[in-house]
This record gives sequence, C-alpha cells and structure tokens, in this order.
Amino acid sequence: MTWSPRAAETAALAVVGLGLTLGVVLVDPLGRVLVGAGALLVLALVVRDLLIRPRLSAGPDGVDVRRLTGVVHLPWGALRVSVRESRRLGVRGRTLELDTATGVDDDGVLVVLGRRDLGADPGEVARRLRGLDPTRRL
Repeated sequence: MTWSPRAAETAALAVVGLGLTLGVVLVDPLGRVLVGAGALLVLALVVRDLLIRPRLSAGPDGVDVRRLTGVVHLPWGALRVSVRESRRLGVRGRTLELDTATGVDDDGVLVVLGRRDLGADPGEVARRLRGLDPTRRL
C-alpha cells in the first residue's frame, strides 16, 4: 500500500505558483519581492510533492517513509503507529505518528505526517497500517 499527496492538490498548487510568478510583473518593487517569495515557496512545495512520491509505503518487512534526503525504513517489530489530534486557533488537526523508540535511552525515529502528506485521513491510514502489521498482537 502507498500514500502520497493528492495529484489534484499538487496541480492546484502549481497553478497558484505560476499565477504568482506571472503576478510579479504587475506589482511594485516591494511587492515583487513578497509575491516572488510566495511563488518560490509554493513552487518548492510542488517540487517536493513530485520528488517524494510515494510519501509512505507499507510492505511485508515494514514501512518506508520517503524524505528529500532519502528513504527511512521502519521495521514492523519496532514500529508504533498512533494518531494525534490537536486543536490550534480553533482548527482541529490530526497527524499520523510512526515511532520506533523502545525505551528512555533509545534514539528511535519519529515520523509525523499530516493529511496533506498522505492524501488521506491519518486515522484511516493508521487503521490500514495496523491491519498490515504481521507482528501485531491480537
């Protein structure tokens, strides 16, 4: 199973980034700096979305998380899957947490992915990952 940012969202971001790039010529010099910086940030998100596909993939030996610096492999035996809900400024958010730390002195790996990273609800992804885990205790 694999999860990635939705292609339609990435395409919409590309359109917004190109629109901002074209808008640079219509504004004053200070506006060019601000609009240009916004365009660069949005287009950087588009490039990131295209380079790290699929963002998360699960197989028989564990879970692979793709980052800009490479792929991190998280074996099933050490993996703890959880969903964290938070509320900031009145907006509720859910994130998927993949943790491999087993003790206090263990330098495990913590990966936090949101809905945009996964292209799906983090709770649903967590449920499916738990179903794929061959080491899961019933």
